[in-house]
Amino acid sequence: MEDKKTYQVYRTIMLIILVAFITFILTSVGFYQYFVKGENSNKYLTVRSFSSKNKDISQTLNNYRAVIDKYYLGDVDEEKLKEGAIKGYIEGLGDLYTEYISKDDMQDYIQDTMGNFVGIGVYMVKDTRTNQIMILTPIKNSPAEKAGIQPGDYIIALNEQECTADDMTAISTKIKGEEGTTIKLKILRGEEILDFEIARENIIVNPVEGEILENNVGYIEFTSFDEDTAEEFKNKFEELQKQGITSLIIDLRNNGGGIVDKALEIAGYVADKDSTLLYEVDKNNNEKIEKNKKNPIINMPVIILTNENTASSSEILAGALKDLGKAKIVGTKTYGKGVIQQILTLPDGSGLKITTAKYLTPNRIEINKIGIEPDETVELPESVESLLNVDRNQDTQLQKAIDMLTE
Repeated sequence: MEDKKTYQVYRTIMLIILVAFITFILTSVGFYQYFVKGENSNKYLTVRSFSSKNKDISQTLNNYRAVIDKYYLGDVDEEKLKEGAIKGYIEGLGDLYTEYISKDDMQDYIQDTMGNFVGIGVYMVKDTRTNQIMILTPIKNSPAEKAGIQPGDYIIALNEQECTADDMTAISTKIKGEEGTTIKLKILRGEEILDFEIARENIIVNPVEGEILENNVGYIEFTSFDEDTAEEFKNKFEELQKQGITSLIIDLRNNGGGIVDKALEIAGYVADKDSTLLYEVDKNNNEKIEKNKKNPIINMPVIILTNENTASSSEILAGALKDLGKAKIVGTKTYGKGVIQQILTLPDGSGLKITTAKYLTPNRIEINKIGIEPDETVELPESVESLLNVDRNQDTQLQKAIDMLTE
């Protein structure tokens, strides 16, 4: 009798547990149907045909495209979708200097490299600290300079559209356009926001400037290495030489680089024939040696001015002449961009600027992310607000160079 009662109690308990378990299962399925599969849910969605394990990029993109075709409400611009995919793929390399250039932008990019374009005439850089587009300098006598654009200004909007450093390639393209048309810039200068409307003109870039300083010291300054820079440098030096200079200052401060061959050509004006100017090392450790093929034309003391904005091809020139004992460097340590890019034109007309090699100075010194230390470190006074716009009477670096050449 006792066993029978025990059995009934046991059966009742088991029935309760079974009902509770079934209820839990049904409830879980119901929530799954609602939150994961349900048509009413806009927060959670499982795409059953999508496999993240597939490592083939084309199949992965096809999977995403299938999801877009099934669920995306708006219209799909095939060209923009392709451009965005390629751009994102290249950005995934994590290389600051490798970038995709669309077919529409490629011609403008080549024109910029050559140094001729229709625009307002500014050199721009990415300020990585603020993620903004900074004016390195307006080109002399350009529409930008005449309008009052200054070194160190930040472009925060173009034609009423806000922008950041991420948009620099697009902004550079939009600044160009038909001669005589205008653009509107919103500029941040310090804490002040200024509005400019500037007409585009045909810009013939002639960045090489020169003059004679005290005690017959020649001074040459330029802010990039473009297609004509080496020839213009040579012409400017010969012009100053005829006027009686006995020494030379080459100002590479705020020079962000450009065409490597032009930097080597200028180095060749100073270095001995057959001397090594540069080592280029590719991903397979293949080494290319760049040697000076001509006799030098500059046979006088040379000092190079540098600062933290002296980068890339500027560092190639400074590093070569320093290692070869052909120039002293005065100022502050350089930026440290010791890698070289090539611009490749692809079959569809688009382009790829891609890092292909690192470079070493003649003494095999690697400077990428390190920079070049000057022979004489000279800081500017604390009263100087911007490295990009230094008054001569505050330029302690220039004065030190003059003193060294006239001692």
